[in-house]
Amino acid sequence: MTYAPATVRASDTVADWRPEDATFWEATGKRLAWRTLWITTANLTMAFIAWFLVSALVVRLPNIGFTFTPTQLFWLTAMPGLAGGSLRIVHTFLIPIYGTRRVVGWSTLSLLIPLVGLFYAVQDTGTPFWVLMVLAFAAGLGGGNFSSFMPSTSLYFPKRLQGTALAIQAGVGNFGVSVVQFLTPWIVGAALVGGTVLGEPQVFTKGTAQSPIWLQNAAIIYVPFVVVFGLMALTMLKSVPVRANVREQMDIFGNKHTWLMTSLYVMTFGSFSGFSATFPLLIKQVYGGLPGAPDPLAYAFYGPLIGSALRVAAGPISDKLGGAIVTHVAGIGLLACTIAVTFFTAPTSMETFPYFVGCMLGLFFFAGIGNASTFKQIPMILPPRQAGGVIGWTGAVAAYGPFIFGMLFGASFAATGSPNAFFFGAAVFYVINIAINWWFYTRKGAEAPC
Repeated sequence: MTYAPATVRASDTVADWRPEDATFWEATGKRLAWRTLWITTANLTMAFIAWFLVSALVVRLPNIGFTFTPTQLFWLTAMPGLAGGSLRIVHTFLIPIYGTRRVVGWSTLSLLIPLVGLFYAVQDTGTPFWVLMVLAFAAGLGGGNFSSFMPSTSLYFPKRLQGTALAIQAGVGNFGVSVVQFLTPWIVGAALVGGTVLGEPQVFTKGTAQSPIWLQNAAIIYVPFVVVFGLMALTMLKSVPVRANVREQMDIFGNKHTWLMTSLYVMTFGSFSGFSATFPLLIKQVYGGLPGAPDPLAYAFYGPLIGSALRVAAGPISDKLGGAIVTHVAGIGLLACTIAVTFFTAPTSMETFPYFVGCMLGLFFFAGIGNASTFKQIPMILPPRQAGGVIGWTGAVAAYGPFIFGMLFGASFAATGSPNAFFFGAAVFYVINIAINWWFYTRKGAEAPC
């Protein structure tokens, strides 16, 4: 359904958009759709980098002189998730009001706030905890972007290609998590510009060993990319003529499939984002006190990397087989890995560490598959404008994953000294969602097979 433009100027919007028309798609639509996808995906990658930067920094703060408790560290890890989920609710409604060009461009440039702020904050061990909490919350600006960028992309592609297009965008964007967790140990090890142009080094202490570290590099290195990609969006993107104000978009909440798909996406992306944010600290808490304890970031980046790659790969598979059956497999896999990991969370030596990591990587594997398949299901169940809104809304709720996981892991450790209470609760949630997906979308005679 097409609405009269609200605040978007005519120069921002293409005059005609009919992606389901094969002739129009081949002659006009395809080129604009794929250009928009790649530019928006580059910006989304920056958003995920900013969103998960705190998870890469927090494990090193105690080693350079910050005196925070484990609970405070989990709070810092959780805050970007709280902000990301809340801001995604806002982003859910932005594209039909302001259009793709301005939303993508200005949202990306807003990432300069947490990046520059953290650049300065980590250089002073006297920075108050509340300041770091505010900056961690600001990092959630990156998390919010997902719920406008993805609905925008869903408007550009025909239904037959939406599983692939959305999986590419979200999967490549999700690589930002691995990028920030993989690069941080490398880029903080030396002065980027030379000398002290970007600040003095801190002293990193591990046991009796000490070495210089430039933790601020982990934030400042992404600033040029944010500026370039944000300006590319403002100068090269167009919007499509799908318009609705907030009141008109509220109709998605009267559809039960909005709520069912929200639960399924919390199972998949909530798990991906939640485990991505907490995996480094989880390694540190469970295995960090043992002789030969690993550097958490040396292993943690593999999880988001695997989940992101599987999201890209599972998109075309979901287009071919149907999203529901792929989601069903993903749910069963998440359940199995969640139960399995509880056998390796009370180690007496490093011998069980490979099994612990293997189970955790299995969680990322199946979460990545489910991330793609659920976003294939939504456009098949709902009409385009509503599907875009539901994609944004489900992404908003699932973005609370880092906050919920951070808080519940912290509570589990505080109450029992173990993460297992959390894992058992997650297993129950997975069982419920497997049943929902089977009944409404997968079984023979399902209400909305997709």
